[in-house]
Amino acid sequence: MEDQELQVERCRDYDTSISALFSRYGLNTVSIANEEPIPGSFWGESEAGLIANDLYIREDTPVHSAFHEACHYICMDQQRRTGLNTNTGGDVHEENAVCYLQILLANQLDGYSSDRMMQDMDSWGYSFRLGSASAWFEKDAEDARDWLLHAQLITQENQPTWKFRT
Repeated sequence: MEDQELQVERCRDYDTSISALFSRYGLNTVSIANEEPIPGSFWGESEAGLIANDLYIREDTPVHSAFHEACHYICMDQQRRTGLNTNTGGDVHEENAVCYLQILLANQLDGYSSDRMMQDMDSWGYSFRLGSASAWFEKDAEDARDWLLHAQLITQENQPTWKFRT
């Protein structure tokens, strides 16, 4: 994974902006010292962690990982959010919605974009039926979009509503 780590954007360049963005959802971004284990990280290493409404990141945490965990928090129901510790759970439909939402929200981070998010997702090894995040997003993600619309997390124009699932 070392080569992949060099190819994706890291939180070190966006820490303050990530914190401001996700504070709109009631998430606290907690910066962890380099080389310290990340609390609540399901995958370990540099991957973001989530416990209750605390999003844990380090400078070397990939931006896509911070967004993915934050979007899990946004997409899960209140019951799961209340007892959240590391494992976000959810089904395949919610997982797809999380990926779709993280792509949309990437445009809300100064200096980052949906295109960069999809590139980072591909570099890291996210797997989509059509072979890439952009092909999935453009041609195969209608069910994820519908899920987010039904949950009132995005508008018809694909803009965030700044609410989380209730």
